[in-house]
Amino acid sequence: MLVGHRAVPNWPGRVGSLVEAFLPWAGVVVLVLLGVALVRRSVVALVALLLPVAAWTYLFGGLLLPGAAAGPRDLVVVQHNVSDENVDPAGTARALTDTGADLIGLQELVPDALPVYRKVLAPDYPYHAVRGTVGLWSRYPLTEAGLVDIKPREITEPWSRGMRAVVEAPRGEVAAYVAHLPSVRVRASGFASSRRDESARLLGEAIAAEKTEKVVLLGDFNGPVEDRGLAPLTSRMNVAERGFGFSFPAALPLTRIDHVMARSMAVTRIRTLPATGSDHLPVLATLSAR
Repeated sequence: MLVGHRAVPNWPGRVGSLVEAFLPWAGVVVLVLLGVALVRRSVVALVALLLPVAAWTYLFGGLLLPGAAAGPRDLVVVQHNVSDENVDPAGTARALTDTGADLIGLQELVPDALPVYRKVLAPDYPYHAVRGTVGLWSRYPLTEAGLVDIKPREITEPWSRGMRAVVEAPRGEVAAYVAHLPSVRVRASGFASSRRDESARLLGEAIAAEKTEKVVLLGDFNGPVEDRGLAPLTSRMNVAERGFGFSFPAALPLTRIDHVMARSMAVTRIRTLPATGSDHLPVLATLSAR
């Protein structure tokens, strides 16, 4: 399953995407089997376990390695779904400011809380743009801020969760995208991700058409990078080279659905930050020139 997870069929019920959502945790199964083999003193079982251990290490072992030595970097960015039920937006904004990041991408910005984020973030992040419920705060000037339409066809009510702006960064222009893909649900009929997948496709098409060489994408994508539903993004963008960065749910993080991806830059490391008033953990990533 580890090596051939793409071969797990997505029908019925998008079971393949469901398996991929928690694929790193297959390592726990391997550890349990290792314990049983040791208790039973089974040499055959220990030898057999070498294959799944090798497969897991090939897929995820690199995320555990220490990062490269400090060197030139393009940007430090923070991605955070602040939650539309956050009762302490001011505290959340202060915590994000304390990271010293160059860019901050936020989702679930509701009208009542938006003025608070603007006020608290303004001293350190004088440039910002908000479209719908997503926003970008920057230490550097922003231009060309606009909406990116990633609305699935089934959604008929007002819905705006994608934006793009150009950051006038010290090492050159960067096109910054902030997005919040539709939620997924596990139901009796299976893993409901069709809206999320459609939105990912639309976002991938927008990035494919992007003329600015350097691109950074921040967002809550409601799935890990292993999920085939996010292939329109992961096939075009570099993902984190180091760090698991499990961000959801904040109380017991089991998966990383909050992402920083880049084009013409490497995402050298991603890590989670302490909990805020959200049900997601913020993630911080370092981007370096290729």
